[in-house]
Amino acid sequence: MSLKQQIDADIKEAMKAKEADRLRALRALKSLILLEETKEGFSGELKPEDELRLLTKAVKQRKDSADIYRQQNREDLLKNEEAEIAVIEKYMPKQLSEDELNTLLREIITRVGASGPGDLGKVMGIATKELAGQADGKTISATVKQLLT
Repeated sequence: MSLKQQIDADIKEAMKAKEADRLRALRALKSLILLEETKEGFSGELKPEDELRLLTKAVKQRKDSADIYRQQNREDLLKNEEAEIAVIEKYMPKQLSEDELNTLLREIITRVGASGPGDLGKVMGIATKELAGQADGKTISATVKQLLT
């Protein structure tokens, strides 16, 4: 079952259960998918990597908004964003723990032959592709910097 079909089914389920937060998040995801499908040059159905990119983008947008709401002491809006993040993350791959991330990044650093901070770009290029959806880009970057120093 594709992500679009899964979201359509979950929208119906959320409507029946009258779950407003979940419904809002699912509709936003469906909107992102429809926008992607109507983009110029799109052919056929979304690939898994495209779906993952859309989910990651949606979570990142909500986390950014949540940070702003937290700074402005807008607990009402912050609660909405956090609820949507929780719904969207259910469709994403399991996030790596700090130990798992360290282990995988050490393997990548060894494979690339990186020896210092100057090799950050080489490691990040491979790490962001291999760990897409499993860890946040900021977390990957911070961990790689720490390991290379």
